[in-house]
Amino acid sequence: MYETDMYEGMLAETIAMPGAGGDTILAYLARPLGPGPFPGLVVVHHLPGWDEWYREATRRFAHHGYVALSPDLYHRAGHGTPEDVAAKVRAAGGVPDEQAVGDIAGAMRYLRALPYVGDKVGVFGTCSGGRHTYLAGCRVESFDAVVDCWGGRVVMSEDQLSPVSPVAPIDYTAELPCPVLGLFGQDDKSPSPDQVDQQEEALKKYGKVYEFHRYPGAGHGFFYYHRPNYRQEQAVDGWERIWAFLGKYLGGPA
Repeated sequence: MYETDMYEGMLAETIAMPGAGGDTILAYLARPLGPGPFPGLVVVHHLPGWDEWYREATRRFAHHGYVALSPDLYHRAGHGTPEDVAAKVRAAGGVPDEQAVGDIAGAMRYLRALPYVGDKVGVFGTCSGGRHTYLAGCRVESFDAVVDCWGGRVVMSEDQLSPVSPVAPIDYTAELPCPVLGLFGQDDKSPSPDQVDQQEEALKKYGKVYEFHRYPGAGHGFFYYHRPNYRQEQAVDGWERIWAFLGKYLGGPA
């Protein structure tokens, strides 16, 4: 809870961190000032790229009391505007799932090594980042909470599988070790309501702890205030659910 007489300070900067395969990649780190310990959060960007919205989201998590780290999953594609780099990645069919999971795991380990991060670390992502978040949440044992916002292609048909994405994330659900929050628009096509139903059924089948919230009148990317698909009412409610979920499972101020 924010109060007007409390101390507030934040540090936000670009850092270098170890990613998949021992590669050094860039990441954006935002943290509250003070000794902590604070909970940590890996912030996984979407296919539009490692862009300004994700910088703002990373700082927003820090404002709410989390040490937030957003790795550049497209680092190996070169540098330029987020749009240009994302176009290269899209043309190549996306980043390999194994590489994305390795980068996200590297970010988790980086956070856990910081002296002001406590023993709880979660992972958040939207769009393709939501997919990578669910995938990493299933395959990296050390996460304590997963926030998947409209992650498409968690459910995949056989013809969508490829060397880049050889296994559908839903097929790893049995391995998920922590609670998951899912936020979805009912008008979305990726994931469609039917695909969200399949994901929910898999979570039920394996007895996982989860919360799914579906928003009528919202499609894909309804948090993105700078785009026509922004839906103010649904986005405000979604953020409140994120703070409640993270506060419950990671601790710290919500």
